[in-house]
Amino acid sequence: MTSLTNDDYAIAWICALPLEMAAARVMLDRIHNPLPKLPTDPNAYVLGELNGHYIVVACLPTGVYGTISAATVVSHVVSTFPRIQFGLMVGIGGGVPSTSNDIRLGDVVISKPDGKYSGVYI
Repeated sequence: MTSLTNDDYAIAWICALPLEMAAARVMLDRIHNPLPKLPTDPNAYVLGELNGHYIVVACLPTGVYGTISAATVVSHVVSTFPRIQFGLMVGIGGGVPSTSNDIRLGDVVISKPDGKYSGVYI
């Protein structure tokens, strides 16, 4: 395999929990060697390939959840990997289940901005 650079990665897979990052790692077809990152980037990355696509996996800091933490992680991802075209926040969605909206653990929830909200809202 040719040497890859930070510019080769087009998909960011963001996880909220370290357990989710571990699951993401084992789902990759191939794990790549670490690449240099900016000195100001505190993120830990797993780099790899899935079905021919180069993917960066990053995780929110342990115990620090929410939109601000997620935005900070993504900000560092796109600074270190400037050619990211798609970003996915993938996880168990433990905070999403709701009896009032019939959303349960195990359901797939996909966010869609609607003008007032930037994504999933309950």
